[in-house]
Amino acid sequence: MFELDGKTALVTGASQGIGRAVAERLARQGARVVLAARSLDKLEALAEEIRARGGEAQPLHLDVSNPGGVADDLARLPEPFSAVDVLVNNAGITRDGLFARMSREQWDEVLTTNLTGAYAVTRELVRGMMRKRWGRIVFVSSVVGLMGNAGQANYAASKAGLVGLAKSLARELGRRNVTVNVVAPGFVETAMTDAIDAKAREELAKGIVLGRFGSADDVAAAVLFLASEEAGYVTGEVLNVSGGLYI
Repeated sequence: MFELDGKTALVTGASQGIGRAVAERLARQGARVVLAARSLDKLEALAEEIRARGGEAQPLHLDVSNPGGVADDLARLPEPFSAVDVLVNNAGITRDGLFARMSREQWDEVLTTNLTGAYAVTRELVRGMMRKRWGRIVFVSSVVGLMGNAGQANYAASKAGLVGLAKSLARELGRRNVTVNVVAPGFVETAMTDAIDAKAREELAKGIVLGRFGSADDVAAAVLFLASEEAGYVTGEVLNVSGGLYI
């Protein structure tokens, strides 16, 4: 079940956190995995780990904060990694601050990286999926994009934008057998949440039905399902992986 033998997957933001967990999970299920991010040294180390377990992995320096350079970055992919079947748009940043004090730079940096970057990668790869009449596109959004969060207007806007993008693409690409879906994580144990102090973490956990932060593997499992043949009749959906934070 959920086997990806013969498929090639590209994961952005694969050097750490959710992206790394997703890449490892897809590789374990048989996919050739393109590990895309800016930290090439981390990607090369991860690729070696995947290969040591019998998988196939290709590091790729990809800077989604520079959408204009995405096409050139992707053009460097060797065969057979260049024919991508599964795309996981995971790369993202935060530049938090109250809206009244938020600079245009803070706004633009987050929207460019999180939303326009995902647009740029998807636009380059979607034609190949359409020609093959098979593809899986998964956007990693956030419950913040569904419910909002004080101090994160830019981040919430970018993540809500991914939902609208996914639903629109699902309508455009369905007849080509390309599904487009969203995973919306809640609070997940990553470098981003490590900065939250213990008292604040305890308070945040009280608002989660399951009473705990999630793990990157929890999110990776959801992505794997949406990337699989078993999810072939699921498109335009937002899979909430928040432990009941957002119901």
